[in-house]
Amino acid sequence: MGAYHPCLPEFCRECERFGAWYRLSGSEEEARAKAAIICLEQAGEFAAGLSHDGFLRGAVLGQIDRIEPVPGAHPEAWRALVTYPNEVTGYDLSQVLSTLYGTVSLQRGIRLDRLKDCPRLWERFRGPRFGREGLRERLDAPQRPLLCATVHGRGLDAGGLAQMAYRLAAGGIDIVKEDHNVPTADFEGFAERVARCSDAVMLGAERSGRRSLYAANVTGPVGDLPRRAQFAKEQGAGALLVCPGLVGFDAMRALAADDALALPILAHPAMLGSLATSADSGIAHYVLFGQLMRLAGADATIFPHVGPRFGFTLDECCDVALGAAVPMGTLKAILPAPGGKLGLEQIPDLMDVYGNDMLLLLGGDLVTPGADLEDTCSRFVSLIEEAARAWSDTDRNTANP
Repeated sequence: MGAYHPCLPEFCRECERFGAWYRLSGSEEEARAKAAIICLEQAGEFAAGLSHDGFLRGAVLGQIDRIEPVPGAHPEAWRALVTYPNEVTGYDLSQVLSTLYGTVSLQRGIRLDRLKDCPRLWERFRGPRFGREGLRERLDAPQRPLLCATVHGRGLDAGGLAQMAYRLAAGGIDIVKEDHNVPTADFEGFAERVARCSDAVMLGAERSGRRSLYAANVTGPVGDLPRRAQFAKEQGAGALLVCPGLVGFDAMRALAADDALALPILAHPAMLGSLATSADSGIAHYVLFGQLMRLAGADATIFPHVGPRFGFTLDECCDVALGAAVPMGTLKAILPAPGGKLGLEQIPDLMDVYGNDMLLLLGGDLVTPGADLEDTCSRFVSLIEEAARAWSDTDRNTANP
C-alpha cells in the first residue's frame, strides 16, 4: 500500500492515493466530524475504536487532507479533501464508486463535489474510446458543434420510427439517436427497429451528402447488453445510447472497453437526477454528469440545459461542461450534450455557454404540426454552422465554463 502522500494543491503524477472533495453542511465542528466519518465508512466501515493502527488506519482508511469553508455558503458549509490508497479500489470501477460515495451516501449533509486528478489510478481505466475529438473525426466536423436528434414516438412501429430517422438524417443531423423510453425488453422488437432505423439513417445520409450516425438504445437486461450492442453494430449503427443509471456504470464501461465493438457511447441521465438535486447531499453535476461519465467510457454526456422543465441552473450546466473536460490523467475529454426542448432561438445563448464543444440535442422545434421535418433540420444545420463561424471569428478558444 502506498504511503500517505500530501500533494498541494493538486496530486502529482506519482501519487498512489486518489481523492475527492466533499461538501459538508453545518458548523466547522460538525464538518470535521463528518469528514472523519467519511474516512472510516468509505474504506473500512467499522468503528474507530476497532481499527488496528498498525494496518487498517495507515493502509486502508481515508485521510483528511484539508478542510476549508465554502465561500458565501448559506447556511454554513465546508469542503473537505479526503484521500484513499489506490489499492483499496482493486482497480475496479464499482469499487472506485463505492469508495468515493458508498455508505456515506445514506447520510445527510455529505455531497461528493469534485474528483481530484490522480493519473496513477485513472490510467487503469480506458475511459472514453473516442472522446470529443474522436466523435468529430467520425463525423468529419472538426470545429462546429455537433447536432443530435431523437427518434421517438410511443405507438409508432418500427417502420414509422425508421421514416422519422430517415428524415432527420436527410436533413443533415449528425447523430440520430433512439429515445431512452423506447421499449427494449423484447429482442425481436429491438432487432427489427434497429435494423430498419440503421438502414434509414444510412439512406438519409446519402441524400444529405453528410455523415450521420445512428445511436441505438441498447439499455435493457444487463446480460443481454453485449448481444444487443453487437447486433446494432452489425446492422450499421454508428453509436450506442446507454443509461448507466439503469444498467450500471460498469456495464457501460464494459461496452466502451470492448475492442470487438468499438462504438461511440452517448450516456443518458435517466434515473440519475435525484442524485444531483440537493446542494448538500448526493453528487455534484460536475462529478455525476462529467467526471464519472468519462471514467465509465461515455463519449458524450446528455443532460438538460437551463430551463423550467428540469430546473438545472446555468452554473450547474457549466459544471457539467467543466467536468467533461477537466484533466483526468490521459482520459479523453468528452462532449457535453445539452438538451431539453431546445429551439432555434436558443442557439446564440447556447454558443455563449458551451462554444463549439457541444453535442446539441435538438428538441420540440423539430416536430411541429404541418412542418417539414427534413427542412427544419436543414435550417438547424445552417444556423449552427453560421453560429460556429461567428464564434470562431471572436477568437475565443473556450466557452464561459
